[in-house]
Amino acid sequence: MNKNLIEEAISKLANAMRIYSEAHLKYAHLFKIDPEEAINNIDRLFEMKLEAFHTLYDVSKDVFKYFDYGDTALLILVRNAIHHRDHLLFYSLNWRLHLESGGKNWLGASFLLASHPTVHGGRLPMSHYIRLDDLDARIDPSLASPYIAKRSNKPEKAIEQFEVINSQLNLAKIRKRASEDRYPNDQIYLNLMPIFVSAVCKVFKAMKAAEIGFKGFDAETYLRPFTTEISVDCSRLDFERLWFRGDGDLDLIPISI
Repeated sequence: MNKNLIEEAISKLANAMRIYSEAHLKYAHLFKIDPEEAINNIDRLFEMKLEAFHTLYDVSKDVFKYFDYGDTALLILVRNAIHHRDHLLFYSLNWRLHLESGGKNWLGASFLLASHPTVHGGRLPMSHYIRLDDLDARIDPSLASPYIAKRSNKPEKAIEQFEVINSQLNLAKIRKRASEDRYPNDQIYLNLMPIFVSAVCKVFKAMKAAEIGFKGFDAETYLRPFTTEISVDCSRLDFERLWFRGDGDLDLIPISI
């Protein structure tokens, strides 16, 4: 274990998190001026956070078993998929609604949004929704998708990894709700932001327990909230319905269901 490398990776992840948060604060205003720039900015910065998380994984995998947990494993698999980009998976909900074919394909459509709440029942102020069927195409071996992650030559490894993610993040509950409410597969979305927060909390706590330093302003700032204050309940899910009625300010307000 090289503590210096891990400390540097923590600092870079915290820096990416801060830059994303600042961009999120500017998103609504910029969207009114230039939707394409606003959406692409925030989506690329989310990918930057995933890259920084993966860098931390690379240098600290001996300290923390990332693939033993659904949230940390999922982030690594999604990062790898986006990094290699040999498919059209994992475009954000905002991109699909507003930029894909100019958004015209989805007018009148209703979407099911699933999100893990905090332990105390509150919601995180930021979100990043991806289609659940994109995720399934990447991690569920039973679908025989051409986009399945190639983690190992042993098929049982992929099955085991899917079961860890599926069970710990309670993804079956989303599929059950979507089936009951008859949502098409391409209109079912999972919020990655609570999963990202949950994963960072786990890893930061493990790094702190291993006496790894949190150096630099951003790392020091995020240390306390992500080790003692924030906690996401990955066993529970909140659902919302998003009805894409048009481009007005009141046309894209999710309703809890």
